[in-house]
Amino acid sequence: MVNQNNRTMRLGLLGLGTVGAGVAQILLDPKGRHPLLTEISLHRVGVRSLHKPRSLHLPPGVLTTDLEALVHDPDIHLVVEVLGGVEPARTLILRAIAQGKHVVTANKAVVARYGAEIFQAAQAQGVYVLMEGAVGGGIPIIHPLKQALGANRLNRVLGIVNGTTNFILTQMAQGRGDFATALATAQSLGYAEADPSADVDGADAADKIAILATLAFGVQVSREAVYCEGIGGIQPVDLSYAERLGFRVKLLALAQRQGEYLDIRVHPTLISQDHPLASVQGVQNAIVLGGEPLGEVMLQGPGAGAGPTASAVVGDVVNVAATLRADSGYHPLLGAPATRPIPQLPMDEVQTCFYTRVLTQDQPGVIGQLGTCFGRHGVSLASIVQIGIHEQLAEIVVVTHQVREGNFWLALAEIRQFPAVADIPTVLRVWS
Repeated sequence: MVNQNNRTMRLGLLGLGTVGAGVAQILLDPKGRHPLLTEISLHRVGVRSLHKPRSLHLPPGVLTTDLEALVHDPDIHLVVEVLGGVEPARTLILRAIAQGKHVVTANKAVVARYGAEIFQAAQAQGVYVLMEGAVGGGIPIIHPLKQALGANRLNRVLGIVNGTTNFILTQMAQGRGDFATALATAQSLGYAEADPSADVDGADAADKIAILATLAFGVQVSREAVYCEGIGGIQPVDLSYAERLGFRVKLLALAQRQGEYLDIRVHPTLISQDHPLASVQGVQNAIVLGGEPLGEVMLQGPGAGAGPTASAVVGDVVNVAATLRADSGYHPLLGAPATRPIPQLPMDEVQTCFYTRVLTQDQPGVIGQLGTCFGRHGVSLASIVQIGIHEQLAEIVVVTHQVREGNFWLALAEIRQFPAVADIPTVLRVWS
């Protein structure tokens, strides 16, 4: 608790990487920002090495490699965790809470997997855990979901929540190389890590949609059950064909209610060019919320990096400081979201549209065979056209109406066995 005679809130910062350095820079330079920042002191900063070169000039004695001692320090009121990764971040967050300290985190991996445990511990201790920086970078999404949109019955959350993959797909769509080339460009610009798997395989986006679904629907989401598919198999030709058909390809994170089930998934998706998400380019993120009586609203902005994420983290710090100033009791709007288990819709039962590219022998009757097979499995086709010839094979593009996933994959399994079918190199879902 902040000393009421001395209003200074002493803050412990875990991590001084890209985001941590951005947080420290804001705290050390409060002029022109929210007045409460002048009452927040950067007391200790926990790092892995004291000898790593740093351009940021910190007060003497602030750095420490003893992260445990930082969270147990009785002089620290609030702990900001921006270490990344699951451990030791989860353990340190829980120990800070056990010490009666408020916590601000940008760690989507920890929140997605252990959010219920963390929020229950925080509620038991009467402390706050805020996490605006965990999803959407600088886009204010967590606070609106918990407060400003509380009057709505939300039924859908979808969006582009990973800037790295959106940048790669934008580069490919603009003719600037294939996946490997676009990824290398993203890495050279600092948009992608040396190991980009969490981004390009969809795991980062899955963490984020699990958090958003928990908050939007007030349910307990199992991160492990979120269907996840990355962008590694997408080729420039697919983006070109999608454009010709009136679509753009995005890595879409989606959560929506389907009766008593939750349909939650991450995968590359064709989106109609008329949809607002289709125009979101580069490293931008955008999130669409749908509900009643709101209708739909889209929030868009920079989704990653030191500036946007640090902005969200320090905004949470100010929120805690303001709340403690106003009321020393427990504030339910800043606490744990109400959670209850909910069964998640099996992927076979998901209703969606598909884009499929099929390479076949160039002979009469093939398109008819494909259409008949799809129809036999209850798959309605919006279009089926031969685009051209690729390496002496006919290239046929199929777009379905909304169908049950299980039916579609049964049809495709049968089609793969056709003597005339050489390959089915691409299957993408369509959002319209």
